[in-house]
Amino acid sequence: MADLEAAARKLRAAEAGVTRAQERAAQIVADARGKVDKARAELASAIRDADEAGMRQVDIVAATGYSRERIRQIVREG
Repeated sequence: MADLEAAARKLRAAEAGVTRAQERAAQIVADARGKVDKARAELASAIRDADEAGMRQVDIVAATGYSRERIRQIVREG
């Protein structure tokens, strides 16, 4: 009987550990997504600044890895 109860406690503890790990992982992912959004906004601002300074779109494409169409979209959005 004691072995059965001990095994049940171990299972509940392990399941609780999974739940805590999932909650931590969700927060880590949310934080990372926030950083991506911030970096994307900063890059868009830098693209607009480069365009306004007269940098050629082909050079912006080379520096960012974005397509020419995406560069045009970002510039138009600004």
